[in-house]
Amino acid sequence: MQREPGAASQAEMERVVLPHLDAAYNLARWLVWNPQDAEDVVQEACLRAMRFIGGYREGDARAWLLRIVRNTAYTFLEKNRPAALSEEFDESLHVPDDGKTTGVEAEFARSTDSQMLQAALEILPVRFREVLILRELEGLAYKEIAEVMEIPMGTVMSSLARGREQLREKLLTARSKGVHRGLRE
Repeated sequence: MQREPGAASQAEMERVVLPHLDAAYNLARWLVWNPQDAEDVVQEACLRAMRFIGGYREGDARAWLLRIVRNTAYTFLEKNRPAALSEEFDESLHVPDDGKTTGVEAEFARSTDSQMLQAALEILPVRFREVLILRELEGLAYKEIAEVMEIPMGTVMSSLARGREQLREKLLTARSKGVHRGLRE
């Protein structure tokens, strides 16, 4: 019995897609900024992967799936939040008021670096944030990032360098000003 072109067997999906679901969710979460939307994006991406698994040619399964997740996330954003793709960071909307901290100072100090990093990543331009997430958090090689983002490897390297520099500047500025719950320009 022959199966339809593009139809996926459960075994193929388990072998190709399931090992990379965490990476898929992480990328979706950073692109759409909302856990529920990220889950929806990953679910839709898995459905697309199932539909198009016939096009998978035994290459890098993670890069193949992340490209589908990336494209699905951008389709989601275009449909649901078109301004999110063109909107730059608006400090008045994204930075909480700089009030005095209360509560357990030791707990706060432990979480500060993580909060500052997350805030700094969120205000980077989308391309820089995306390449940093794929490289630093997901551990993809330059070639894999180029495949996922469908850009030349030189663009990956320059975007990574610029993204790292902007991230470093945001973190240094935040540290020098003592900002703990948000970043300021």
